[in-house]
Amino acid sequence: MKEQKVVGSVPGPSLSVILFLSWFYSGKAPKAPGTFGSLAAVPLILLLNGLGINIYSLLGLIVTLYVAAVIVTEQVQRTYQLHDPQWIVIDEVIGMLITWAFVQSVAFPDLFLVFGLFRLFDIVKVWPASYFDRLHHGFGTITDDVVSGLYAGVIAYFVRNYL
Repeated sequence: MKEQKVVGSVPGPSLSVILFLSWFYSGKAPKAPGTFGSLAAVPLILLLNGLGINIYSLLGLIVTLYVAAVIVTEQVQRTYQLHDPQWIVIDEVIGMLITWAFVQSVAFPDLFLVFGLFRLFDIVKVWPASYFDRLHHGFGTITDDVVSGLYAGVIAYFVRNYL
């Protein structure tokens, strides 16, 4: 049986939960974990592009990650009485995938645009992202970055195609 880290008198999350929510420990960066989590989404984007993923499969992946992230985040936040801990960055990964879905290019300028716009909207939290950010459950923790990803994606689409 695998040993679990103990938080107080309650065993901590399993390694698989930590790997998923922290996106392979990128969320454990001592400074700017959200930025590192967003950067850590880039290899996934490159892999998906290399596999030639179509928009329908990409949307299916995003929805699957979203549902899993909401459920697992809710369990961790409830068990350990946390509200949107910084080390949970799966929401940044999902937000980056949503933003990239509007562009679907891995050219450096496009990836830079996706990353920059997503980080901007994730930090600024334009309503309703700001509303979801204040909710104390997994749905709010993950959904604020979904909203930010949608805003960033729409802007990225117009910048890339019309400017």
